[in-house]
Amino acid sequence: MLVRDAMSTVVLTIGPTHTLRQAAALMAARKVGAAIVHDPDAGGIGILTERDILISVGQGQDPDTERAHDHTTTDVVFATPAWTLEEAAGAMAHGGFRHLIVLEDDAPAGVVSVRDIIRCWAPARQQVPA
Repeated sequence: MLVRDAMSTVVLTIGPTHTLRQAAALMAARKVGAAIVHDPDAGGIGILTERDILISVGQGQDPDTERAHDHTTTDVVFATPAWTLEEAAGAMAHGGFRHLIVLEDDAPAGVVSVRDIIRCWAPARQQVPA
C-alpha cells in the first residue's frame, strides 16, 4: 500500500503569523494534529504540530502572542505519494515524528500520519475484545 492510499488530501495550511491559539482552534475544528505552515520569507514549507503547541503552553508561553513561525519545524522530511507505507513509517520512526507532508511537483499534496498508516494496516472492522 502507498502513501497516496492513506494520506489526507485536504490539509490545513496556515501562515507564519497565526498565533498558536488560532492554529490550535483551526486544528481542533478540522480534527487534525498538524498544520502546514507556508512561509515564503523563511524558505517555504514547515509543519506545526499539536506537540509544538503543547510544549509552548507547557513552558508558560502565551498562545495569544506566540506566533506559528517561532514553533514551526522547518527541517522537514517530505514523502511522495509513491512511497510505501513502510517507507513512511520508517521515516517517522527514525525521525521521531508522527506526521509527514506529502509533496507532489514541489507542492503539498497531503499529510500522512501514524494514525492514517495504522488505519490502513489494521484489519477492517476488527472486533475489539470486551
